Amino acid sequence: MRSMTGCGRGQIARDGREITVEVKTVNHRFLDISLRMPRHLGFAEETVKKQLAATLTRGHADVFVTYRNARADARKVECDPALAAAYRDAMDALSKATGAPNDVPLWQYAQLPDVLTVTENAEDREAVGTLLADTLAESLREVEEMRLREGAAMKADLELHLSILEDLRGQITVRAPQVPRDYQQRLLQRIAELGAGDADPQRLAQEVAIFADRAAIDEELSRLDAHIRHARQLMNGNEPCGSKLNFLSQEMNREVNTIGSKALDGEIARLVVEAKAEIEKLREQIQNVE
Repeated sequence: MRSMTGCGRGQIARDGREITVEVKTVNHRFLDISLRMPRHLGFAEETVKKQLAATLTRGHADVFVTYRNARADARKVECDPALAAAYRDAMDALSKATGAPNDVPLWQYAQLPDVLTVTENAEDREAVGTLLADTLAESLREVEEMRLREGAAMKADLELHLSILEDLRGQITVRAPQVPRDYQQRLLQRIAELGAGDADPQRLAQEVAIFADRAAIDEELSRLDAHIRHARQLMNGNEPCGSKLNFLSQEMNREVNTIGSKALDGEIARLVVEAKAEIEKLREQIQNVE
């Protein structure tokens, strides 16, 4: 079991190039990737997203990529001679107009706008792509380790709530057969209070049978038990189970609500309230399971 919360950082320097990748993940219904990387690395965007999708199945992932190229061939400086000559001619004209000498040194020409321009050379896409993939893999290993650690803690907490829910289900199962008997006693007591004489045994049995059928919760208890066992199977499996566990928690809540509405018993109603509280705790925790 994995949590959807994790973070990792990878940094690799190779052949004068250095890439840093930071990945932060939080819970989300689906896989949602927000990728921020230098524009000139845009050619690798789809590859990065596929690599993320191969590791993460759910969650929102913020991915930050920084890149530094310190190679001698990383940049080139180009000169615009025509623009420099135009600046010189303008200086000559200004000198003649003002009488001031035109003694501008070369280094000042170099500082004039657009005379010299520094541009990035085309990247070696294969080399950069390989470096980026390796760095992302390093950061994802840290993310995976954190998600597994948190997942183990979440699994223990979910198991605790399932065990409590299972115990409450057991108490309801023990109590359920007593509910029709209590109803029969209440009928007899009511007849005695009204002074209506002895109750017709056949009519009394019929009334109790109708009540018992209406209040029967065997099927709901059986389905609740099946949901609990299924949840444990998912938790102990190797596949992402957050979505399925969330669905199961909804089904558990539906069965418990039905039990509460059918049982018509104060003690079972109290146990149902406790069971619903445990299911709510389950649902809150499940929201962060991958």
